[in-house]
Amino acid sequence: MSIKHPAKISLLLPTRDRPHLLRRLFQSLTVHTAEPEHVEIILRVDDDDSESRGLRAGAIDIVEIVGPRATMGAYNTECLQRATGDIMVLMNDDLVVRTPWWDNRIRDFTRTISDGIFLAYPEDMESRGKMCTFPILSRRTCEILADPYPMGYDALHIDQHLYDVFLRLRHMGHNRMFFLSEVIFEHAHFVDGALRPDAEYGHKNRYLDSMVFIALRHQRQVSARRLFSAIEHTPLPALPAPQPPATPPSDLLTAMGRYFRVFIMDHGLPFSQRLLLYIGFTKYFAAMKSGMGFLKGKFYTIYGG
Repeated sequence: MSIKHPAKISLLLPTRDRPHLLRRLFQSLTVHTAEPEHVEIILRVDDDDSESRGLRAGAIDIVEIVGPRATMGAYNTECLQRATGDIMVLMNDDLVVRTPWWDNRIRDFTRTISDGIFLAYPEDMESRGKMCTFPILSRRTCEILADPYPMGYDALHIDQHLYDVFLRLRHMGHNRMFFLSEVIFEHAHFVDGALRPDAEYGHKNRYLDSMVFIALRHQRQVSARRLFSAIEHTPLPALPAPQPPATPPSDLLTAMGRYFRVFIMDHGLPFSQRLLLYIGFTKYFAAMKSGMGFLKGKFYTIYGG
């Protein structure tokens, strides 16, 4: 009789110039991981960031990828390509693992999904289950999606992209989203009690990523159909060709009309989610045009659960 080993978990972790946060994260992993021999960290570091290299996380293996600066989507895709695990967890360097034996809790959950198709996510102490801040996917789910972390996203919206795909799948009749409320990965925007200077994301081009999110709407719908087909044991549709970012609207009236067509008329999502997207994108465009920039450093959650 063959012995089935515990599922291996790959933590996909891009980082840049924040070794102090990496040490904090690695310490929390060292303390709370039940089976470090069945966990790996795929660490993506920019080639000019020497201080983030060579760090250790107890007995957990770390695979370092060093390369030029790229988009967050490209970083995550590189990590996925090097990962050897059965379960992929998208990580940030500014999280702290709070749950003892978190890895066994995730393994216990995955054993309840016989076909391995799911999007799970932990409690991040911020969105309270309304967004998959640190998405957990099986290798099979990644293979079906083919492009789970699109390279066009410069810094943001990858979690919303995946959440949107699975909302569409739920709208088709298969709910495969699971909030793991007892697994706490705290999104800790602070160091020693003080808010990090970059914690409010004022340096990131959220507007460009919003245009990428719009451009990939059809890809998300086809991705949901691929998951549906895999669940139903029917042939998977082909993914569309990659799309460049959408062209930004010229004024608020144009934005309102375009966003109405893009979001309100998108019947792949339930109306409540379409309305939240429409309101969120319209408000953000208005704030940008009125000179509020990044809303004084704050950022929108475009929609929730």
